[in-house]
Amino acid sequence: MNDDRVDRIVEQWRDERPDLDVSPLQVIGRLHRVADRLREELLRVYRDHGLGEGEFDLLAALRRRGEPYACAAGELARTTMVTTGAVTKRVDRLVASGLVIRRGDDDDGRGRIVALTPAGVRVIDEAFAAHVRNERRLLAGLGPAQRAELEALLRAWGGALGV
Repeated sequence: MNDDRVDRIVEQWRDERPDLDVSPLQVIGRLHRVADRLREELLRVYRDHGLGEGEFDLLAALRRRGEPYACAAGELARTTMVTTGAVTKRVDRLVASGLVIRRGDDDDGRGRIVALTPAGVRVIDEAFAAHVRNERRLLAGLGPAQRAELEALLRAWGGALGV
């Protein structure tokens, strides 16, 4: 058995609580540690481009819609899975930095459309390219078969959990 932190924690729990099957810690503990590291690495790339995670997500949601890189704020909330209040705060910051604009919705006089500016397109294109390179680097320790297996396992597990 590889002597890592999770192994030590599991062994300690087995000694202290032999009545419990603590084997789930082998998976969840490692997944939690990997997720923490991934988050740190992803956030670093966003910061390198002057963005937070929320701003990156919002710009990416607009960019992947295709031209004219625009949609209603409510649709952004659904796409990014955050509240409309959170979208408003993110949009405010991005408007202030010149990466998006707000304009009236021609189809709904009360609605507002959020759209990428040319600077916003440039920033998200650069940030997304760096993001993909970073993700490739983070997966470099796994071979193609391992990556495919991990993807399948995570897809199945996510489906079972409803995520």
